[in-house]
Amino acid sequence: MNPIDENIKEIVRKAVEDKQFLLIDLVIRGSEQKNVIEVYIDGEKNISAEDCAFVSHEIDAKLKILLAKNPDYRLDVSSPGVDRPLKFLSQYRKHINRKFDVSYKSSDETKNLTGKLTAIEGEYLTFLTNNKEVIINFNNIIKAKVLISFS
Repeated sequence: MNPIDENIKEIVRKAVEDKQFLLIDLVIRGSEQKNVIEVYIDGEKNISAEDCAFVSHEIDAKLKILLAKNPDYRLDVSSPGVDRPLKFLSQYRKHINRKFDVSYKSSDETKNLTGKLTAIEGEYLTFLTNNKEVIINFNNIIKAKVLISFS
């Protein structure tokens, strides 16, 4: 990563953390003349459009200074959406009683389950699948996505 990208990353990280959100992903693409900076944030509660606008304003104010020589950039700040896997334990709390697809390590193998997240105790998540509880340590989760239900 070049020094400008490192500075962008630090500006974004600080702005997101100062607002007490989680930085889920940062994508810097495009060219030096036209950067596209995509920031995905989440939190323990659902992210609103106002939250995204607030974080965007904070980041943009600092990027205008950093990128003064090449001010032609696009900044997009949004929530990660349902298609992105959860990355942080704190993201799971707002999804209790929702259905998940989970890949996780168990001993030396990878297992998959589809089930409802019913509880979180410390680093342990309890999923109900086929009328049995499966308890998984968060650190053993490889990938977990919330399944969308229209019922």
